[in-house]
Amino acid sequence: MSRPAVVLIPGLMCDAGLWAEQSAALRGRAIPHEVADHGQASSLSAMAQAILGRHEGPLLAAGHSMGGRVALEIARLAGPRLRGLALLDTGYRPLAAGEAGERERRSRLALLDQARHEGVRSMALRWVQGMVHPMRDTDTALIGAIADMFARRSAEVFSAQIQALLQRPDASAVLAQVRCPTLLLCGEQDHWSPPAQHREMQQLIPGSELVLVPEAGHMAPMERPAAVTAALLSWLERAGW
Repeated sequence: MSRPAVVLIPGLMCDAGLWAEQSAALRGRAIPHEVADHGQASSLSAMAQAILGRHEGPLLAAGHSMGGRVALEIARLAGPRLRGLALLDTGYRPLAAGEAGERERRSRLALLDQARHEGVRSMALRWVQGMVHPMRDTDTALIGAIADMFARRSAEVFSAQIQALLQRPDASAVLAQVRCPTLLLCGEQDHWSPPAQHREMQQLIPGSELVLVPEAGHMAPMERPAAVTAALLSWLERAGW
């Protein structure tokens, strides 16, 4: 019997660079895998359907940030096919009602406006403020790598992904139905998708494992790649790889 396909799903404006260290570790262990590319898909469902269309059999899906929400859409659309689920620095709630939701909408659209008028890299340098651990704010190699990664995408892709996130569904019911080995991982200083939110998800997913990565913010796979890689390899082992 063939083993499940392993898919690493990047988040907003990210690509294989997000998973560079983890992907290298999987290659070193001869674990075939795909790093998903969302193209110009403008809904989480379309992103999930594209992944499902490329893999007909069982799946192990690991998603970061927006990619975690895509992984939850995979669980909603094809839950019985999932053999393992890893949700990193992500969330499960829809856009908040009222002023909180409007504030998020305005903030995202302001970044899109900057991307269109000043360039994606300029927008990324603004976006990354507060997204990494405070002591990494002056880490030019890390900040540069994140900004360069974003700059490999266009403002049109950013617009499509913002639309997907603003229309995100409530995934509470999906979490409660997950029955495969599940890893929840979060940077301890992730203020965008905080540890408390991951603890809530842990309560909703029976038997799930929670790993908090010290001295890491929202971009934990790039900030603390060794710790994230170790957690993912342990999860893959639990899932039968």
